[in-house]
This record gives sequence, C-alpha cells and structure tokens, in this order.
Amino acid sequence: MGHSYRADRVTDSLPIAVLVSGTGTNLGALLETVHEAQAEIVGVASSIAGVPALERADAAGVPTAVFPRGEYPDRGARDDALADWIEERGARLVVLAGYMELLGAPFLDRFPDAVINVHPSLLPAFTGLNAIEQALSYGVKVFGVTVHFVDAGVDSGCVILQRAVELPHARDPQEVLAALRPLEHALLPQAVRLIAAGALRADPENPRRQLIDRAALAADEG
Repeated sequence: MGHSYRADRVTDSLPIAVLVSGTGTNLGALLETVHEAQAEIVGVASSIAGVPALERADAAGVPTAVFPRGEYPDRGARDDALADWIEERGARLVVLAGYMELLGAPFLDRFPDAVINVHPSLLPAFTGLNAIEQALSYGVKVFGVTVHFVDAGVDSGCVILQRAVELPHARDPQEVLAALRPLEHALLPQAVRLIAAGALRADPENPRRQLIDRAALAADEG
C-alpha cells in the first residue's frame, strides 16, 4: 500500500481487516458499533482454525480466512500470505483484536501507520504476553487498556487511546480481564472512528504523541 492513512479522512466507510486468535469479543464490539457505519469489516483472519471469533464473523456475513503459522515454512511466508489476502480484500486499516502472533517488519511496511492493536495494560508498562498477570505480580492497583499503532517492537508503537480502572483488591487475572473488557470494547471502536475521520495528528513537539483533531472529528460527525 505504501501510504500512511493516519491523517487521511475517509470519504466513505473505512475498509478494515481484523486479525484474531480467540473468542473475538473485540471483533464483536467492532461489528456492533463501527461496522457498516464509520468502517466496513471486509475480512477477518485468524491464526487458529475453529475459534469463536470466526463464528462471529461468519454470522455477520464477513469473509474469513485462517493462516496457521505451522502451514508455512516460516513466519515471513505466513505474513506475506496474510498481507496478500488483506490487500486483496481492499482493507486500508488492519486491526489486531486478540491476535496472538507477532507481525514482522516486512508485513508492517506494507501497511505503514495502518495497523493498530488493543493491549490490556497502560503501556509502556507490562508489554507482551500475560500483561495482566505481570501487573498483578507487580502489585499495581490501577489497571488499564491501550490502543496503539503497531511497530516492529513489542507493544512499542505510538499510543492512540488509554483508559484506566482502579482495582486495589484484585487478585485474579479473570477478575481484572472482566473489568478491562468494557474498556477494550469502547476504545477500539473509538480509535477506528478517529482514524476513519482523519482526526489523529502527531504532536509536532513529540511525534510519538497522538493528538485528536476535534474539528475534523466534529465535521465527520456532523
């Protein structure tokens, strides 16, 4: 694709591809909010066959595909096949919604500034897998969710949105996950809306900081 869509307003609904690996609750949130409105989910790809996320997509009439890493000689070959499929679907934004695989730099280079992820921590704290367990082990009392652009690092891309919740007595990862789910389901569609409206801008004083262009957002909503 060779183009950044971060600051481009989309005239019609933004075509997006969603990558999944599990239950697909964030996919469900996207289907219930931005799909066929600010965005059009043109494809759902999974790293694992038979997961509930694929059933959600099928029920919504969204095309699906499965790209298990074991069926390719290496991760690069899998990424290439996945990127080809996404481009064939015409997606302009790739949304990682519980996708449990790393994407290599060649994949990201094909979708510059057009891959976002939702992560169950307040980045830059607790990156990678088992973020909630890491936070509990550290003894934090405030947990949160981050939606961010994806770069070649591990959860190191620019932050788009964050939201926190105080859970001073939390001990169980499932308890924390249950509290974070509503935040994920709100923030991920919100990030898609911002991108579709061309309402994100890099702060000239700090390119890592993403500013929301309220005027662009208001014009889109109007």
